[in-house]
Amino acid sequence: MRLLLSLAAMLALAACQNLAPAPAAGTVEPTATEPAPPAADAPPATPAMSPAPEVRTTPTAMDWLRPAAWSDLPGWQADDLTAAWPAWRQSCTVLQRQTAWREVCAEAARLDGSGAERIRSYFQDRFALYQVQQAEGGAEGLVTGYYEPLLRGSRNLTPQYRYPLRAPPEDLLVVDLGSVYPELKALRLRGRLDGNRVVPYFTRGDIEAGRAPTPGREIAWVDDPVELFFLQVQGSGRIQMDDGSMMRVGYADQNGHPYRSIGRWLVERGELALDKASMQGIKDWARTHPERLPELLAANPSYVFFRELDNHVGGPLGALGVPLTAERSLAVDPRAIPLGAPVWLAATRPNSAEALQRLMLAQDTGGAIKGNVRADFYWGFGEAAGRLAGAMKQQGRLWLLLPRDYPLLDGNGR
Repeated sequence: MRLLLSLAAMLALAACQNLAPAPAAGTVEPTATEPAPPAADAPPATPAMSPAPEVRTTPTAMDWLRPAAWSDLPGWQADDLTAAWPAWRQSCTVLQRQTAWREVCAEAARLDGSGAERIRSYFQDRFALYQVQQAEGGAEGLVTGYYEPLLRGSRNLTPQYRYPLRAPPEDLLVVDLGSVYPELKALRLRGRLDGNRVVPYFTRGDIEAGRAPTPGREIAWVDDPVELFFLQVQGSGRIQMDDGSMMRVGYADQNGHPYRSIGRWLVERGELALDKASMQGIKDWARTHPERLPELLAANPSYVFFRELDNHVGGPLGALGVPLTAERSLAVDPRAIPLGAPVWLAATRPNSAEALQRLMLAQDTGGAIKGNVRADFYWGFGEAAGRLAGAMKQQGRLWLLLPRDYPLLDGNGR
């Protein structure tokens, strides 16, 4: 324990900028429509799919949860809840191990899930409803989107496939601060040893320039460095291999450096207008300025490492550790909303005034998803989902559904 405390202190001093929420699955770095970052050029809802990290699953105060009535929910009677039911059952595979959720999950297992009205009655009878408020006041916040992209690649380095996806390097140190300080349960420190000193881990620029000991850690090679960057932003994806097979990859770890938006970097230098700093706008700029691509990518020091995932799961794994469901899984800040919980979302569709009102499941987190009313909407797999995710930067409101006997704490931690 003394050694762990010393290491944590050393890392905190040497790499205080590396203090960050334990990244999770799928959730993504925000999109590139900065300054208020949307979902394309942003860190993992997905958005990086990893097993459930150590995150707080009980709100520590009620000051951001305002009791609400079911009649307050815009669109509640219109939503086809049968589309959300499989995602809720996925949440229960994890939540049923917690006392507060055991009974509602057991009852869900007894329901056949057929009929939206039966499901609606189940939630109204067994759950209490709370509107989520911002810490600074107000009920509106940013809703972005993420997706699972498709790349082309190979398991071997070739002239065509020469940009590597890497597994975590052996010299990457990770300290779970929750083992020392329970109040820091969702935070980790990352660094490396330099002799007998602990220093920050290598930046993206260092890694891509070959200054980090990563040879031999490659799990695949792809043909496009820009698509690889956005795979890191999304946090998970699929690779169509040159032998005809499909590889699914997900978030494994991160170098500990904070995410910096390359969309904002381009805007600040007058390279792109703000309204053009979308995921597609960044890709177009990169392809017309190949000589400046290393400079652009190095502007974001954060670097994501990957692992190969089972190809047979239904969707990428979110931070909860269950497959994500297209258009029903949501990345949230777990300090405000318990992972696995049902959440009612009231927003609009990308670049539209059309209402997007439906029951979602908080199954993921992301490096850019911070704040009580802040969410990343998982659109699914492929090019069409990517277009929606890249365009999504909407204002929205959130309502949290909790079992009626859920042990909420008051402002004094009781």
